[in-house]
Parts: sequence; C-alpha cells; structure tokens
Amino acid sequence: MAASKDQIVAALQKAYNMELETVTNYLANSIHLDGVRAEAIKKALTADITGELAHATQIGHRLKQLGSTVPGSLKLQMTQKMLQPPAETTDVVAVIRGVIDAEEEAVTHYNAIIKMCEGTDYVTQDLAIKLLSDEEAHRQEFEGYLKEYVKQ
Repeated sequence: MAASKDQIVAALQKAYNMELETVTNYLANSIHLDGVRAEAIKKALTADITGELAHATQIGHRLKQLGSTVPGSLKLQMTQKMLQPPAETTDVVAVIRGVIDAEEEAVTHYNAIIKMCEGTDYVTQDLAIKLLSDEEAHRQEFEGYLKEYVKQ
C-alpha cells in the first residue's frame, strides 16, 4: 500500500528533527570531551556537524516543495538519550557508541522513507537514498573508531 503525502511529510519532519538533534549533540560532545584520546573524535564530530546540518537543510527544502511547514524549535522533540554528553568528560567510548546508535536510528528511518515512497514520491525517495548513504558512511567511520578505542 502506497504511503499518503501526509505520511511522507510526517516522516520527513521526523527526519528533520533527528538531524537537528544530532547537530546539537555532536556540537555538545565536540566541546564537552577532554583528553588526548578525545581529540580525533572531537574533530570528527565537528566535521560531521556540517553534513548533518546539510541533511536538515535538504529535508527542509523538500518539505517546502511538498507544501508543508518546516518545523520550528517548538515542534522539535529531543529523544537522543544515547548521545548526551557523558558525566565523565574523558568517556570517549560512550560518545562513539552514542554516535553509532544515532546513525543506526537514521539508517533505519531513511530505509523506512525509501520504502514508503516507492511508487509514489521518487524525489523524496531519491533524497532519502542519498541521505542513507551518508549516514551509513558516518556509522562505518565511528564503528572503526570504536574498534580502535576499545582495544586500548
């Protein structure tokens, strides 16, 4: 059964929310972490902020094209418990795991949008495929970091 335009818009609004929440948490963690072992992760998070913000921008433009409203701050719901800055500022592994969890959540959501749009909205489907590719690359990058950091 094909998804309705309202269902697609709702999924895009959720994706927009997820991307902005990720930007917020990447920024917080890129500032919050301390220690020599944290430097590479802080740099990676800082670099990824731009990519995640670009994702939100692309989604916002697609929402506008669909005649919908781009959510403002009062419409956003923050739920990324796993990506909150850790109590211990040198707990780099907790941040890496949080990033992997957030990227996995994004991958799952973009896969759902891709399926939802099949046969009904190829433009949104194409956007979701591109964003999925980016999220899978981010996840792989941080899975590599995790392998290195848990060995030490």
